[in-house]
Amino acid sequence: MTSFGIDIDPQVDASVTATLAVVEEALRKNVTSADPLIAEASRHLMDAGGKRFRPLILALSAQFGDPQRAEIVPAALVVELTHLATLYHDDVMDEADVRRGAPSANARWDNSVAILVGDFLFARAADIAATLGLEAVRLQAQTFSRLVHGQIAETVGPRGTDPIEHYLFVIAEKTASLMSTSARYGGMFSGASTEHVEALAGYGETIGVAFQLSDDLLDIASESVQSGKTPGTDLREGVPTLPVLYALADEDADASAVRLRELLGSGPLVDDALHAEALALLRESAAMKRARETVRSYAEEARACLAPLPDSPPRRAMEALCNFIADRTS
Repeated sequence: MTSFGIDIDPQVDASVTATLAVVEEALRKNVTSADPLIAEASRHLMDAGGKRFRPLILALSAQFGDPQRAEIVPAALVVELTHLATLYHDDVMDEADVRRGAPSANARWDNSVAILVGDFLFARAADIAATLGLEAVRLQAQTFSRLVHGQIAETVGPRGTDPIEHYLFVIAEKTASLMSTSARYGGMFSGASTEHVEALAGYGETIGVAFQLSDDLLDIASESVQSGKTPGTDLREGVPTLPVLYALADEDADASAVRLRELLGSGPLVDDALHAEALALLRESAAMKRARETVRSYAEEARACLAPLPDSPPRRAMEALCNFIADRTS
């Protein structure tokens, strides 16, 4: 797991790395189509790279059973193809021009192609899930339902609910749901005990929230492109992430806090000078500190979910992942 900067047991690392290599090869085989346009567009985001965080969670979870079982790789394909499909749809919803440093599918082709390619990838995921049995299909369908609920909630907005609660709900549905299924699949298909599978699913759900929150914080905190996009992109587009919501809810009368609320309340910060001012104020704000504490609290909650699992190298690897996510925005 050196790509995540995590030092873990060599045997666990070798097992997980080997699984992810097979998954990567199998992903490319499973997005083929007789139609050259579908084949090219389906490979587009895959060729752009990605963290493969969901297969990673699945492969780690499989360490609590037999990680060599034949079902592990197909299960990882289901979750990663589902994730890739949502990216195509998200880019249409967000009218995005760039994804993972490359032109988005909707920008390269058009919205209709991007939507239909996303549908194609969902279909491939469902087809593979069917080979894993009824429970795998049921779980994928339930996860798909949560993904849709999260996207709808994000699209229509809070609708009278607390904006921060709404934001966390969207993350739970759009990100944590598939992380939870990844961990559950890893436990299920490796033959782990029911108690361990439930613990893993809880870990996946909670680490999924922490992971997405930390990504959102990187958009503000990073001077580089750690987050896969230019720092401050969410601010420029008027996307209200957790530090922004905390800052807007803050009643601090300090001049910098008041100025920050004025800037953030004005909508998308497309003016370069105003954008730079808001970014600088937000980085030094109490809201940013509070958001970091929130990430850490979710990471610690994820760690607590691992309590029923045996104290072992795989568990310590999952704990190390909690540390990585908690520390990456510090």
